[in-house]
Amino acid sequence: MSAPTWMLDRANHDDIPQLVTLLELLFAIEQDFSADPERQRAGLQGVIDSPLGHIAVARDAAGKAIAMCSAQLVMSTAEGRPSAWIEDVVVDPAHQSCGVGRAVLQAALDWAASHGASRAQLLADLDNAPALAFYQHLGWQATRLGARRLALTPLKA
Repeated sequence: MSAPTWMLDRANHDDIPQLVTLLELLFAIEQDFSADPERQRAGLQGVIDSPLGHIAVARDAAGKAIAMCSAQLVMSTAEGRPSAWIEDVVVDPAHQSCGVGRAVLQAALDWAASHGASRAQLLADLDNAPALAFYQHLGWQATRLGARRLALTPLKA
């Protein structure tokens, strides 16, 4: 097996424009979300700035972000410890099927475990068969929990 042509790193503010582009790829195939570059910039900045968040990024030899995965810690009352929400697992199509998706996901999981997380969970579009197969191949288990969402209006200060 040849050495990877990419390297893993923690995302920083300079990566945000490239990460927005990766998220556009992801949101183009998801039914519940759509690309909005300003919102994605704000969200990425929030995760990067948070001590409870981490974005693992893979960069090609030129330093361009080619894959990403975010993790955010929440307190689990079921576990009595933090758990990690995994989001934004996306790989540039030119770099798929070479292990980079697995690597950024594992880097995010390693960060979460190093910060006390005892469990990780993620949401995947039920129509995204390749993603579902990817997670199943990596040992992720389906649950009996169904996701629901509700839009909230922020309170004015």
